[in-house]
Amino acid sequence: MIEIKRMNIMADSATWDEYVENSDQASVFHLSAWGRAVQSSMGHDLYYLYAERDGEICGLLPLIHINSRLFGNSLVSVAFAVGGGPLFDDPGVLEMLDKEAKKIADDLGVFAMEYRQVKQCHTDWPIKAETYSVFRKELSADNEENMLAIPRKQRAMVRKGIKFGLTYDIDDDVERLFHLYSTSVRNLGTPVFPKTLFKALKREFGSDCEILTVCTNEGEPISSVMSFYFKNEIIPYYGGGGDLARKYAANDFMYWSVMEHAVSERGVTIFDFGRSKNGTGAFNFKKNWGFEPTPLEYEYYLREGDDIPEVNPLNPKYQMMIKTWRKLPLPVANFIGPFISRSLG
Repeated sequence: MIEIKRMNIMADSATWDEYVENSDQASVFHLSAWGRAVQSSMGHDLYYLYAERDGEICGLLPLIHINSRLFGNSLVSVAFAVGGGPLFDDPGVLEMLDKEAKKIADDLGVFAMEYRQVKQCHTDWPIKAETYSVFRKELSADNEENMLAIPRKQRAMVRKGIKFGLTYDIDDDVERLFHLYSTSVRNLGTPVFPKTLFKALKREFGSDCEILTVCTNEGEPISSVMSFYFKNEIIPYYGGGGDLARKYAANDFMYWSVMEHAVSERGVTIFDFGRSKNGTGAFNFKKNWGFEPTPLEYEYYLREGDDIPEVNPLNPKYQMMIKTWRKLPLPVANFIGPFISRSLG
């Protein structure tokens, strides 16, 4: 008999994380640390469901509730992440997890419940596979081979940063990262997440959350990225650069440094370049590194209407907001941004 229960990951999460670590389909975003960081920094309610059979976990589904006047009322697995969705031993477990999740969705009155995953697991749920792709690639244990595997034009950009004498530090705090990241997303017209989220992620993941900051040969920080280690992978996630980043090819040098450092210091074998919107500059940047895109098949349980929500910068109705945001002074953007971004999910 399968029982569906809700786990309080703020108090006890060892069995949850053990199941995640042993699942071939899991991502770093399934770990309880992600949910705790989101809850403690932004206050969203968590519905972390797990299935139990004969006293053993046989499936789980992490859900985060986002209720916003601006962007609607939804359940997301997993919010503020590019991955998520249910993990399960067999279809019967998935059916039970879905049943409980739908009940929660109905009780909360959400307009949609979203499972963020690479491959759909329901044939009768609508999917959105044309918006995002993910980029992953195997690495060699020899960093010279990894350098030579980068296509020639992109490799030249990495070497350009090296010739400029760029160096990097591994930071213990989020201060330099947050300044450079917030500058970058303001320039893109996107509200920044609160600094408390970055602090919470660093606290929750510990040594598996690493901040690499690139500096000029004079010691000025010009780009920075927060990465996560998960199993044999490195996942650079929150990254950005200042005004000098383009001049010094700092972002190219930064991602190479993440790759090189992860291989030499942690022995990782997979580089997960993360999610990008199809047809954008970020999408093309990752292809230029020799990575091939895999479409993400996000799927939805829709309670009201037939329209899949489009809460992303490609939606035409957000274009005026984006243009206005780019013009804001950075202190103003950093003050207002967290009040908006906490509702984006």
